[in-house]
Amino acid sequence: MKICILGAGALGSTFGAWLSEAGHETWLLNRPNAHIETVIRDGLDIETAAGRRRVQVRAAVSAEAVGVVDLVVVLVKSFATTAAMSQAQALVGPHTLVLSLQNGLGHEELLAEIVGQERVIAGKTYVGGVLLGPGRIRSGVAGKRTLIGELDGQLSARVQDVAAVFEDAGLATTVSSNIRGTLWDKLLVNVATGALTGITQLTYGQLYSEPQLRDTALQAVAEAIAVARAAGVELGLREPQAAWELAREGLPPSFKTSLLQSLQKGSITEIDFINGAVVRLGQQYRVPTPVNATLVACIKGIERALADRQREDATA
Repeated sequence: MKICILGAGALGSTFGAWLSEAGHETWLLNRPNAHIETVIRDGLDIETAAGRRRVQVRAAVSAEAVGVVDLVVVLVKSFATTAAMSQAQALVGPHTLVLSLQNGLGHEELLAEIVGQERVIAGKTYVGGVLLGPGRIRSGVAGKRTLIGELDGQLSARVQDVAAVFEDAGLATTVSSNIRGTLWDKLLVNVATGALTGITQLTYGQLYSEPQLRDTALQAVAEAIAVARAAGVELGLREPQAAWELAREGLPPSFKTSLLQSLQKGSITEIDFINGAVVRLGQQYRVPTPVNATLVACIKGIERALADRQREDATA
């Protein structure tokens, strides 16, 4: 396949590297920054539990430089979905598929508005990644699943083809006939750890050694499960503890969530698509979500403080 990873952060770079090594014409597409420019010049330096290696991956800063592809894997931050896909329509040809592997809920609807519902397939991944510096990432792939599926639940040939490509590249992938439940299962994992690490600035090793934080995480997940059930979603993860344990499976104690990484870079987060989605749907289905609402408010406060500090620094 000819594949474009839209969004060359740690996770996008991980998928790009594994697919490139498997022999597919794989491109990383990102707005200009130090990371993508280093990858274009020097390749990608990857650290895993098995060691360190350098991978040559095609990379570009414009969709026109890539051209039409068979598959677009969307891995930009949730809040950038509409802008990024709108600017990347040169990737889309008559048979192009568009797959979101982003955190949270609601991306498929945003993508369908731009490229058409018939092109969009859905998925979630438990693969992890951390950006260590320009051109350098740490990846957690071993034992981490990716699930993809048609929005209508059909086990189509096109989705099975994509799954086979990922699987052959070493990215453990299965096709789900209940992709809505799959999206919610991954949401529960993000609800369990993302906001808490953003607020506390803790790595996974630190987070999982604090019993009080565990209790808060389980309460947040329990609220999300209640909302999913009210919405008629068939979950694979039925107990809060299951989501809490799955979140750290196969990842090192030094791992940082994408939400924490965003805050440490001074960026806004995907909180509106994660805990914020639980709160919005909780209001819709009349399910109380006080813990998630508190976590959202705290992250919003941190984002405000960062923005104010950046403005002060800019005028100093």
